[in-house]
Amino acid sequence: MRRLILPLYLMLGACVPVAPSDIPSRAAVTEESSLPAMKVFSVPRPARPVASNADMARDFLDLAFKLESGRDLPVFTRFEGPISVRVTGAPPRSLGSDLTRLLHRLRTEAGINISLSATAQANITIDAIPRAEIRRYLPQAACFVVPNVSSLAEYRSARRTQKVNWTRLKTRETLAIFLPNDASPQEVRDCLHEELAQAIGPLNDLYRLPDSVFNDDNVHTVLTGYDMTILRAYYDPSLTSGMTRAQVAARIPAILERVNPAGQAVPPQRLARTPRVWIDAVQRALGPGFSPTERRAAAQEALKVASAMGWTDHRRAFSHYAMGRILQGTDPEDAQDQFALADRYFANTPQSQLHRAYVASQLAAYAISRNRPEDALHLLGRTLDTAARYENAALLSTLMLLRAEALELSGRASEGREVRLDSLGWARYGFGPDWAVRAKLREIASLNPLKRKPGHL
Repeated sequence: MRRLILPLYLMLGACVPVAPSDIPSRAAVTEESSLPAMKVFSVPRPARPVASNADMARDFLDLAFKLESGRDLPVFTRFEGPISVRVTGAPPRSLGSDLTRLLHRLRTEAGINISLSATAQANITIDAIPRAEIRRYLPQAACFVVPNVSSLAEYRSARRTQKVNWTRLKTRETLAIFLPNDASPQEVRDCLHEELAQAIGPLNDLYRLPDSVFNDDNVHTVLTGYDMTILRAYYDPSLTSGMTRAQVAARIPAILERVNPAGQAVPPQRLARTPRVWIDAVQRALGPGFSPTERRAAAQEALKVASAMGWTDHRRAFSHYAMGRILQGTDPEDAQDQFALADRYFANTPQSQLHRAYVASQLAAYAISRNRPEDALHLLGRTLDTAARYENAALLSTLMLLRAEALELSGRASEGREVRLDSLGWARYGFGPDWAVRAKLREIASLNPLKRKPGHL
């Protein structure tokens, strides 16, 4: 099972994690609207990776030769030759343009020969189906990818057989990606990026990667410059399906020197591996099916492991973030201390700007609720540009709504109304239908102490 959706959003409809298995997945509307037109991102702004090639070689091997569950993959697999992609089912209107942009990026940034097709013989079938259909098979996933099938009917008949076992693959020829057609445009796009990347490339996720979609923290949902470099290496001509880990390990340093020459001069960080005990603790802390007491104990365990490991990177920060989430409802003051610690540790990793934007939303919301608008405005700072650069409309609209409340609270009401109006187009992409956008407006407005009168909203 694919992505463990750990909720990073302040008040976004965050997904929840699922227990890992061996099916890559991501935990999961358009209508006539009275709101401003939906906004979409146009020109991608991915940053080139700043990682050492020595670290990237290690990451590449761990990504390519393991599943998320920890099971080893015996050989390297990919598509050999041009890759064709078709769309079936009832795709939402936003899927076509988002898919076209993604395929263009894969061709230009990763050098992969991939294109749209209208034939039933396409290598990859993207099947857009209702969320309920997906959850019949993976109850807590929003989307997933399966080898050797082209339809849900095929998967239904083969799901308990070796036909769809990733560990049995020798090469990739046919896969199906199942996406929800009744989720928000951003959720559909996020699924598209993640599942297509795994359909053609690595199947594993690593918590130690700060700037990658291949990370279970789900901060990055659009393929980054790091991801495109990994995929470019994945399709280097000197690799081929069927190679062993040792064979790939012998060739990957030269490949990375070609595709990422700047990485040769970057000193390696050699971050410690992430122990399963920490991963399990984080998922218990933020996942479904656990009591508040169990969640708090799990968050404390994650912090204990992070401290014992001597981490000062984004994983230590995420441990504090998880504790902050647990404490929010019962001890908001202590929760803010945890968020502040999370921000301090995230600041140790230059690639964690997006993580810090999420934390800033938590801290700014608290400042607004305590009638400290200037603190909130300072915290929000450059976070809007960060959210836009990483094409996260849900986060961007939330940050803009927080800024609007802070501006109004500081006496700049007209400026606040303008920012709020500007946020709505992004909210429509990030949250979907009008009712979800309006719920978000009410939710964030309720932070403002001037609006906490019954019947005001």
